[in-house]
Amino acid sequence: MDPVKECLRNLTKEARELYLNEEVPYLNEPLSPLQFYRDWIGPNKPCIIRNAFNDWPALSKWNPAYLREKVGTKIISVAVTPNGYADAVNGNRFVMPEERQMSFSSLLDIIEGKVKCGGGVFYVQKQCSNLTEEIPELTGDVQTHIPWMSEALGKLPDAVNFWLGEESAVTSMHKDPYENLYCVISGQKEFILLPPTDRPFIPYELYQQATYREKQDGTFEIVDEDGSAKVPWIPVDPLNPDYERYPSYRLAKPLYCTVKAGEMLYLPSLWFHHVRQSHGCIAVNFWYDMEYDIKYNYFQLVESLTKAVGTL
Repeated sequence: MDPVKECLRNLTKEARELYLNEEVPYLNEPLSPLQFYRDWIGPNKPCIIRNAFNDWPALSKWNPAYLREKVGTKIISVAVTPNGYADAVNGNRFVMPEERQMSFSSLLDIIEGKVKCGGGVFYVQKQCSNLTEEIPELTGDVQTHIPWMSEALGKLPDAVNFWLGEESAVTSMHKDPYENLYCVISGQKEFILLPPTDRPFIPYELYQQATYREKQDGTFEIVDEDGSAKVPWIPVDPLNPDYERYPSYRLAKPLYCTVKAGEMLYLPSLWFHHVRQSHGCIAVNFWYDMEYDIKYNYFQLVESLTKAVGTL
């Protein structure tokens, strides 16, 4: 075997033996900022935290009737796709959702099945601090940062995002340069997680950017984004991986976890994740910018070596 390929395989093997957990552990309550940094942020390991936001009024208030009264007339950005996959590979394209502006009440009508709106799947997933920017009226029911996390990192979150959508809305496998605290208010989210050290087994390909657009008959077409640069994205579907096309993915060892209402997932920076949800699930997450330190440098080295050697 090529010595570089052997080194990359040994890297992932050692990570699993030395520090990675075989499942996502639970904490019964938040830790002190110092202990959380030492035990979880520093080692770059995920965990699910219970009793972390029991005092949020959102847990009891955010039902459809309350949301209609509070923000029903607010215009929000909603991602619409034919299959639930926004920002995902479709054939030889990386396809983004149709971004539609609609009132919050109109979205609730669709989610509750009161009206049908074409053949699309609707999902509030705009990741630009949409909670504070589009529906700030709801911020009084939550926190706009997590105090112990802000103290642990010495900064406030870069974004606070609101998520609400239909059951078939799916987030395709990707990674983010953020320390992520994901809080489920109602329903549940199902995560598939892969550590950064599994990067050698995770395929990337370059794709033409495109966008879904609904036609008058309710079907969707894919419209190329002319002049846009190609996007590197992960083509493998962890729910049904094509091992013949991506044989290295057999060596990846994903973690599976379900985050229920009232629970918070700490998703470390650079962890690959795929997300599904129950119908009408509501969540709020906090993105804290990662530190571009030696861990980031090492990850970049692993990524460069992976690209250089190709399939393992």
